[in-house]
Amino acid sequence: MPIQNLFTPALITVLFGLSFCCQPKYKAIALANSTSYKKNESLSKNDLKYWHLKDIEKDSILGISLERAYTELFKKRKANPVIVAALDSEVNIKQEGLKNQIWVNTKEIPDNGIDDDNNGYIDDINGWNYIGTQNNDSVVFSSFTYTEVLKQYDSKFKNTSLKEIPTIEKKQYQTYQRAKTAYKKQLEERKNNLETYNRIKRKYTKSRSILHKYFPNNIYSKKQIDSIIDIVKDKEEKKFMSYMKYYLDNDINDSTIALGLKSEHKIIKQNLNLEHNGKYHTKDDANDLTDFPYGNNNVSGIENFYHGTEISSVIAHKRNHKEIRGIIDTVKIMCLNTSTAGDEFDKDIALAIRYAVDNGARVINMSFGKSFSLHPEWVKDAITYAESKNVLIVTSAGNSRLNLDTNYDYPNDALDDGIEYADNFLKVGSTTNKLDSTLASGFSNYGKKQVDVFAPGSRIDCLAWDEPIVDYGTSLSSAVVSGVAALIFSYYPNLTAAEVKHIIMESGLPIDIMVNKPSKSKEKEKVPFSSLSKSGKIVNAYNALIMADSISKRRKRK
Repeated sequence: MPIQNLFTPALITVLFGLSFCCQPKYKAIALANSTSYKKNESLSKNDLKYWHLKDIEKDSILGISLERAYTELFKKRKANPVIVAALDSEVNIKQEGLKNQIWVNTKEIPDNGIDDDNNGYIDDINGWNYIGTQNNDSVVFSSFTYTEVLKQYDSKFKNTSLKEIPTIEKKQYQTYQRAKTAYKKQLEERKNNLETYNRIKRKYTKSRSILHKYFPNNIYSKKQIDSIIDIVKDKEEKKFMSYMKYYLDNDINDSTIALGLKSEHKIIKQNLNLEHNGKYHTKDDANDLTDFPYGNNNVSGIENFYHGTEISSVIAHKRNHKEIRGIIDTVKIMCLNTSTAGDEFDKDIALAIRYAVDNGARVINMSFGKSFSLHPEWVKDAITYAESKNVLIVTSAGNSRLNLDTNYDYPNDALDDGIEYADNFLKVGSTTNKLDSTLASGFSNYGKKQVDVFAPGSRIDCLAWDEPIVDYGTSLSSAVVSGVAALIFSYYPNLTAAEVKHIIMESGLPIDIMVNKPSKSKEKEKVPFSSLSKSGKIVNAYNALIMADSISKRRKRK
């Protein structure tokens, strides 16, 4: 039976009425818009701690009901090992809460300089760093994809009009024109940022100079500035003392200003440089899929970014920890570095997906997105390859407050006509812990056709490189869903990727309330929460496992 025809409303009702592990007391959570939920103003610090794992009925908090699932459903059951591939930035594989959850390639002998398993990757013990250089470090700033589009097509389309372009090349031309607009906007923004940083630097320097007269050791607090500002008669001095109070409030100092200036200069010099090699030092041609091998096996890179560690911790951090709890700590994270301070390259994405599939991953998490793709066909082929091998891919919807039904977003599982070409792909938006008009995270992208489901992504406890933090983003929502998918596969390995995708979508909590549509406009537009994604639901691990159990049993009986 085709997976699309498996989940009819009637059948879902029947499945949710079936028992879990032959115990009839386990019923699916059906009422999400309960009047007993804890309003945001009443949430304690303890309530907010890993709130995304809590339950609307037991805790009155709209999480994914994971702790309830572990408590009620898995008392005497053993999970099967599952590999989750993280296509992301570098990962701290030695971090205490993650080190036992890092995948190890047992077919490879460490550090012998030989490709023992003959897969084209030498000493790929924990995965591969596709942005790694010949010096065993990593590329930090790569090009934005629209920069690469301009470099590839500028000589072909510059100073031409649409009517001069052959029909077969019109799509390329339109992408080129869109890239020109995006490039110009980004360049102007970065130049404005430079002006802002330089202006702040001048004011900060003058503020320091003025305060030096009163505090020769250059050490002072807001309270100390307040103690003298009222007795200072010079208006100019008063003004710059007020500036310093603002700088102290916002942790602005010589170091942060210098870092900001350096970052903006690097983006202009590297990400936006039309003469620059977008993947300098990796020694590969980003426009040739057969140009391989490249990169290195150092998946911890130069320890410059923590996004990969952050995502891995949401999925797999050991669960008996007071600060961070992963979704499932019996998985192994396969580290595939593709992300920099720039856009991911289609070549890296395509090869990393294939690597993950060929090395046993059941779930691939890709917490990134971009508005341009130079070689979408490579990624499409990799996604369909993953589908043919029964591997689920989970991606983030993005944090630009856009309707993805009318805006470009890559990677995706749909052609230009909107028709999906694969059934193993989930795109995830973000929710908050507030069951009110602010339920949809204000930063989240959305789309009734392009976004499949929503999951918690606001105020999530996770790891930076080695320290607990609280962070926000659809990247975290994607990781939550990847963790739930891995949990399903770990107990029900006989399910297909397509089945797990639809279980996650259909078993979610339907929220029948009006919410603020994410938007860059200051005016709030109210829309039904159900209109923001294809399923109209929030992922719920408890419900998903009940449905997975029922479908797994039906499959075994056939």
